[in-house]
Amino acid sequence: MSRIEDNAPVAAGAPKRTRLFALPRMRRRSGLFRFAACLVVLEILVALAAPLIAPYDPLAQDIVNRMSGPSAVHWLGTDQIGRDVLSRLIYGLRSSLTISAAAVFVALFVGGTLGLLAAYYRGLAERVIMRLMDILFAFPIMLLAIGVIAVLGAGSLPTALAIAIVYSPIFARLLRGPALAITRSDYVDAARSIGASDLRIIFMHILPNLVSVILVQVSLLLSAAILVEASLSFLGLGTQPPTPSLGMMLSQGRNFLFLNPWPAIFSGLAIVVVAFGLNLFGDALRDELDPRLRGGS
Repeated sequence: MSRIEDNAPVAAGAPKRTRLFALPRMRRRSGLFRFAACLVVLEILVALAAPLIAPYDPLAQDIVNRMSGPSAVHWLGTDQIGRDVLSRLIYGLRSSLTISAAAVFVALFVGGTLGLLAAYYRGLAERVIMRLMDILFAFPIMLLAIGVIAVLGAGSLPTALAIAIVYSPIFARLLRGPALAITRSDYVDAARSIGASDLRIIFMHILPNLVSVILVQVSLLLSAAILVEASLSFLGLGTQPPTPSLGMMLSQGRNFLFLNPWPAIFSGLAIVVVAFGLNLFGDALRDELDPRLRGGS
């Protein structure tokens, strides 16, 4: 089925033609959306530029100045073995964002594909796929993640895989619902009637109509994945020493709260700010893309 062109002539009094698969336009970007977008972009830039902006090597030890408070030399102080807290926070942000982003996009690919296949083929395929997703949904998120890591072992890669497995059912259910309605649309029937393959219909006609839903869910799950990754690292099951991680820094800092609370305070604040920025961006993006939430038109 050919795409309707934007510049095609329209007869007088005829309704305007619109592209079938266009992403909803964000015509009136709110101040909240701009703030959230700037915060997320800043977090990503800090993570990407970690080797350039970190004042010290995150693994370098300064025993003489260990457990010191914020100063002109170490802006956020040092930890129990003299490592610069600011440098470790920057690299920890990089590690947490990398693991969380990889996990969410793997979950999107696996869960989203299964959800689309279930919606398109229905019948036995839908029942088998969705029952498997229901089994994964039956377990609490942290319990399932810990169980996966218990099988795969601790580390950054097993943590990413565990989070991906946990979030795959969410994408499967999320995309299956609207995809069921789209598969019954006239243009899908028309594409089928002219001999388009199943894969072409799914990825060229159904998936593009779900882009706005995917964008919102990805941004929201990224904030949740940050918290899951930090929780697993806090428990010693995520990123392993000496690689910096926000959750691990918080776990190590809690043992010295009365002697030097700064590493725990700053790592906790970093987790809150990152999760808050991503969650706020997801909420603002949903409001911008949903016509019902921005007054229509």
